[in-house]
Amino acid sequence: MTSPDVNPSREAMLRRIRAALRDVPPEEQPEDVPVPRDYQRRRVEPRGRIIERFAERLSEYQATVQRVSRSELPERIAETLAGRNINQLAVPDDLPADWLAALSGIEVQSDRGFGPTELDQIGAVLTGCALGIAETGTIVLDGGALQGRRAITLVPDYHLCVVEAGQIVGSVPEAVEQLHTAIAEGRPVTFISGPSATSDIELDRVGGVHGPRTLDVLLVG
Repeated sequence: MTSPDVNPSREAMLRRIRAALRDVPPEEQPEDVPVPRDYQRRRVEPRGRIIERFAERLSEYQATVQRVSRSELPERIAETLAGRNINQLAVPDDLPADWLAALSGIEVQSDRGFGPTELDQIGAVLTGCALGIAETGTIVLDGGALQGRRAITLVPDYHLCVVEAGQIVGSVPEAVEQLHTAIAEGRPVTFISGPSATSDIELDRVGGVHGPRTLDVLLVG
């Protein structure tokens, strides 16, 4: 019986590598090479500028970004959803109740393991996030608090994401450092840079292929 900790695809790849190296003398086989870490790992600039850059980059990716105070958050969530004509909403089961306090006329469904068909029918999701990366205008989800399962942010056509200013880091290396625990625990990590979109060979842009077609962000703080 295969151990749950064994990744069959990884083991198959390693077997092929070992087989390919079988006839190579040990002295000619590749050795572990230290990875240089002298690249820039942190952005040294005012905190306010880092937050501004995050909002600017997200907007360039055709996401809608609104700055809100913590006290304004419930009302702004309600206004944003109403402006998108949302009538059904999926949420992680640990989402704060006060985030939903101002909603009216929207059926809120806490995730109970919805399948793709159910999520497609609901069509909208509200979550928090793990991190924001200013350098690339990227939102990171790691399956932690206020984020729910990966599926609920990939299937619905609309995603409203709440990002705390304190969650924003300047660079990708900073983000990777902070994701160490999630990666070690084997949680799925998703990097979101704007609404889902792709282009074919004729460069015709199509939205919603790999995730939500529309991304709204409420930046708190």
